[in-house]
This record gives sequence, C-alpha cells and structure tokens, in this order.
Amino acid sequence: MFDRRSLFGAAAAAASFIGTAVSGRKASAKIPGNKDVEPRGAIGRFERLPTQNLDGVQDFLTGFRGWVNADLRRAAMARAREVLKANGIDPNSEMPIKDVVALLENDPILATSTRTWLSTQQMMWSTLQDEFHANADKYLAEMEATDNAGPGSLELNPDMEIPDYTAHEIHIQPGGYVGDPFAGHIYLYGTANFFTGRNYQDEIQKEYAKVLPTPADGNVRRVLDQGCSCGQAAVAIKERFPDADVWGIDVGGPMVRFAHMRAVDLGIAVNFAQRLAEDSKFPDNHFDIVTNNIMFHEVTAEKAKEIIKESFRVLRPGGVFYPIDFYTGAPAPKDAYGLYRQWWDHRWNNEVWRLEYANLDFFGAMREAGFEVNEKGPAAGRARYNVVGTKPA
Repeated sequence: MFDRRSLFGAAAAAASFIGTAVSGRKASAKIPGNKDVEPRGAIGRFERLPTQNLDGVQDFLTGFRGWVNADLRRAAMARAREVLKANGIDPNSEMPIKDVVALLENDPILATSTRTWLSTQQMMWSTLQDEFHANADKYLAEMEATDNAGPGSLELNPDMEIPDYTAHEIHIQPGGYVGDPFAGHIYLYGTANFFTGRNYQDEIQKEYAKVLPTPADGNVRRVLDQGCSCGQAAVAIKERFPDADVWGIDVGGPMVRFAHMRAVDLGIAVNFAQRLAEDSKFPDNHFDIVTNNIMFHEVTAEKAKEIIKESFRVLRPGGVFYPIDFYTGAPAPKDAYGLYRQWWDHRWNNEVWRLEYANLDFFGAMREAGFEVNEKGPAAGRARYNVVGTKPA
C-alpha cells in the first residue's frame, strides 16, 4: 500500500472540472471496503461531481467550449483569410510557419479565439484539481482499496525512470500525466469537457473500439492499448472482446492506477501497467492487436519511430496495428490557418511535440518497421479512414 502523502510530489496549479446536470440511476459500486467515493451517485458509468456548484461550473465551461470551438473558431478562420489577403497572400498557399505566426498571432480576433479556448482549458483543470486535492484522503483511500482488487490487475513501477519527453504538463493539465496523484481523475472529467458533452458514457472510445480492425484469421486473444491514460479505450476494447486478455499501459502511474480503480468499479477485467510504449516488456509475437488513441502527437518523432518498431515486435504474424491520431487519417494541414492552429496548440496548450508529429512521415516509419500499410482502413472519429498496419504472416 502506498503512503498517501508521499504521492504528492509535484502537484501543479490551476485546473477545472466538467460536470453534467442530467440525472439517472446510480451505478452499482464494486469498490471493496465501502471506500467508493460517489456522493451524488452515477449516471450509467459517469460518476457525478460531488457538488452542484462544480456541476454548474463545468456545465457552463462545456457549453462555452462548444461555442469557442464552433462560432468563434469560424470567425477566427475568416479573419485569418482577411489578414492574409490584405498582405497579398493566397490563404491556401503554403508558407513557413514562422511567417504565418508573425502575421496572425497579434491580430485581436485571432488572439481572442486563442485566449478564450485556453482560459476554458485552464478553468476546467483548476476547479477539478482543487476538488481532488481538497479531499485527497478519501480519494486516495478509494484507489488504495482497489490496488490489489479485481477483476483485472494493476502494475505500478514507482522506481521507473520517467523519460524527460513525458515529464511536462501535457495540454496544460496540472502535473501532466506523471506529476499529480489525481492525474487520472482530472483527465477523465476533462475528456467530458474536451468532447463538449459527447463522452459522458465513453461514447468516443466505444466508437473506436467498434471499428478496431482484427487479424484476417479472426483470432483475438490479446490486445494492447498503448498510452491508455485513464483507461476508457481499454475498457471499451474489453467490452467488445470479452474473452480477450486486454492490457492498457501508460507512463503515468496515477493514470493507470485510476484506470484500474474505474475498471474494477465497472466490473470489467482489464490489466493496467505503468510501462513505456517504446519498451513495453511484453514478449515477441504476443498480441493480436496493438492500438492507441491520440498518443503519437504527445511523443517526440524519435520515440514515435521506436514505438512503431516496438508495436511490430510484440505483434504476432498477421496481427494488426491501429494507431489513431490527428494525422493518421488525413495529412497535416499546410494552409496558413491550419499551420497557425498547430503552432498555438504547441505554444500555448503545451503540446510540446505537436510540430514534430506534424512533420513525421508516419506511414513511412510504419513501412520501415516492417508493416504492410493500408492508408485507408476503417474510419475513426471524424476521419473518413485511418491507417492500419499488418505484420506479415
């Protein structure tokens, strides 16, 4: 059992939370020892926020983000085209990103679009983190109650050397994935806001799991979800393949610890482990499917290539690799506004490796690792198709 206070290494500052105002049945708790923290019940698998105040704040932020993502973004895009045309530049032409930034970053309409998006992000994280830290003992006790419980298993490696490329506050989440004991809690509710209320029941991850391609022989005995964060996709995969041995791995110990607790509470047997995607420790030819969801833009180009090679190693002949990220279903945008959005996500949302990812020849790296590549596999998310790699039989 962990000493609670020793887990609070580098807790970061502000963050905000996302709630829902709807009501519904209370899910049956499976957390042992009467440690389940669920003061206002659950709606399906979504545990409600502990106070109506937090619910209200997060409902507002969710709706506000929806407006920012739609109407304000369209206004910013139109303004970017105006600025470019005023400078005699075709908005669809390719130009160096530094020139795009110099032209657009100080425009008041574009700056307002960026600032409102980031303020929403910051408020979302801060109020959420405040809740979990203010009530740390009971939330830690809840995780402690499930560390050694089933179904499924949990492997934590507190002495693991955390690579520098992962030790930052990804998308300005306080503490990132490795520096806050409640990273999994914060991230889960953050996804409800990020997907503007469309993911309270893991709908996005269920859709990914639904289209997950399978080997030609139909055998699915083992599945690996890399960079699993708080475990939503891994749980959805287990629900699709109930007889398979499903593993979710992530560099963040707090992430997989929360993921395990949530899976136990849902009664779904997923195995979670704190491991690196580029050094997973699994045997050669072990998995039938290896997948991940929006992971590659969070790693360096060098590590992305290592992860692709590791995926090839642990897949059995005939196994399939299904990575899902911004540009695995469509190329990175080259127009000025598309480049500007990549830049501000990198600069202001602390997506440190976003630009490296945009310039990576991802399909080429898959072929170099040995995969047979289908660039137009099953659709995932908003993409019309998504790349699939097959390990030759």
